[in-house]
Amino acid sequence: MRLGRFRWWHIDEVLSIEADLFGAEQWSAPMFWNELAHGHFYRVATDGEGAVLGYAGLAVAPPDEAWVQNIAVRRDAQRRGIGRLLLEALLAETTRLGVRAVLLEVAADNGPAQRLYATYGFEPIGVRRGYYQPSNTDALVMQRTQD
Repeated sequence: MRLGRFRWWHIDEVLSIEADLFGAEQWSAPMFWNELAHGHFYRVATDGEGAVLGYAGLAVAPPDEAWVQNIAVRRDAQRRGIGRLLLEALLAETTRLGVRAVLLEVAADNGPAQRLYATYGFEPIGVRRGYYQPSNTDALVMQRTQD
């Protein structure tokens, strides 16, 4: 497994992962193109043949804040530490930039992701009611502060 820069040519593979994991709430190609066009920090995990296993993105609002935009791992590659490595890559970038607060939204019914984030110091600070559409699922807002 290798971590590298998320590039435009990864978008098609990422869209199939989005469709499988998120269904009607998946991100579209234009959303990913927009993230890349704005220079947001994105990483992709690939296997030995270059196939996408997972991806993660971070939007930095200098000087003090960053938002984890997404972290997703292909269903057949889950539970192998790939999500953890992607999150660590995002957090390393926030440390490098001196960002003091890292925030994210996670589905209120996604306990495994919430537990992963908690192991990295993220704590719940709020709820966005009906954030995920069309399912109307609430999002838990979590924050990690760094020295």
